[in-house]
Amino acid sequence: MSTAMNFGSKTFKPRPPDKGSFPLDHFGECKAFKEKFMKCLRENNYDNSMCRLQSKDYLECRMDHQLMTKEPLEKLGFKDLMDPPPSQAGKDNKA
Repeated sequence: MSTAMNFGSKTFKPRPPDKGSFPLDHFGECKAFKEKFMKCLRENNYDNSMCRLQSKDYLECRMDHQLMTKEPLEKLGFKDLMDPPPSQAGKDNKA
């Protein structure tokens, strides 16, 4: 009977959530961004390519409020929506 009550032999080791899963926004910190994104999707027949700016803003909000891991936006597929670095911004106008 003592072997059946041996709870101490296994220890719980917490691990981070799988990539792509993240906490819910319980306090509504990014609700406005989510609503703009969802409205854009509805207005564009759920074509997410038409709502990339809203998607980027929503993900930035989630990262800023620690609702998901900070990732470079380039890695999330928004490289084309990024502002050029200040050192390159003036080069386009000098040609």
